[in-house]
Amino acid sequence: MIPVRRLGYAVYESPDVLRQAEYYEEVMGLVAVERTASRAVMATQMGQEVLVFEKGTSNHCPRLSLEVAGDFDLKDAAKKLAPYNIKTSTRTGVTPGVAHAVVFTDPKGTEIELFSAPKSSDAKPRGGGIAPVKFGHIAFTATTAQSISNFYCNALDFRVSDWIGNVFAFLRCGPDHHTCNFIDGPDGAMHHMAFELKDWAHVLTACDLLAHHRRPIIWGPGRHEVGHNIFIYHRDPDDHIIELFTEIDLMKDESLGYFEPRPWHRDRPQRPKVWGREEAAPQWGLPPSADFRRQGEQHLARQGHNG
Repeated sequence: MIPVRRLGYAVYESPDVLRQAEYYEEVMGLVAVERTASRAVMATQMGQEVLVFEKGTSNHCPRLSLEVAGDFDLKDAAKKLAPYNIKTSTRTGVTPGVAHAVVFTDPKGTEIELFSAPKSSDAKPRGGGIAPVKFGHIAFTATTAQSISNFYCNALDFRVSDWIGNVFAFLRCGPDHHTCNFIDGPDGAMHHMAFELKDWAHVLTACDLLAHHRRPIIWGPGRHEVGHNIFIYHRDPDDHIIELFTEIDLMKDESLGYFEPRPWHRDRPQRPKVWGREEAAPQWGLPPSADFRRQGEQHLARQGHNG
């Protein structure tokens, strides 16, 4: 299998690239490594590229990048994916930080760029904004969450952290409880993306900053039961759901098979399992708003941004 170890950047189409870049600099506190009217590459203030916006007619997420283990030769990716009848190609000059990538399309239709040895950005931040620590995870819908989860585990070395019933998978490729979520639904639709904050105080600061910029919180603050992260959710100008979180469960030793013990765990130790829908509800906090539950792309289309 291909040893994926970290989430790289997500690529989004946008009807207004410069508006998105401005939002992610001013409000989210990211750094524009590259910015034109047709493409913007955004990095954290620590220099890791996390988002790419490209001119388009929708708010679709057509591509996702994944970093592989440093000792894996990307030339072997084609051989590893051949049993799944998946063909690969190569791409150069992908972003300022990624010189070379092996590209394939996963079973739900998302194009995946595999890379290694990325170059960190030295672009100077404007200052201010939320300034997340990293791009934490991303969630997609798929016709069957089970099928796409099997592919990610068998082909890309992801591990199952938890399930909610048989429709919502939480997969990890590193110590974080989840790097990718898959939820039963239409193939390839992005459900939400999540950025990690330092601590609860950082979440509070984020709440104040979102209020200052009149970006309503559509769910939270609360603590999830599955993964146990503290969370808030809001929508960006292209209507994507953005989660800001802290205190997510960590699997620090795969051979032990349980998450780092924390006071809010109800199972001791907390091991991967299948959660029932009711027991998977947040430990505390209000239920999600109607705005959280609606379909983002439909809202964007109603605003006249679809082609």
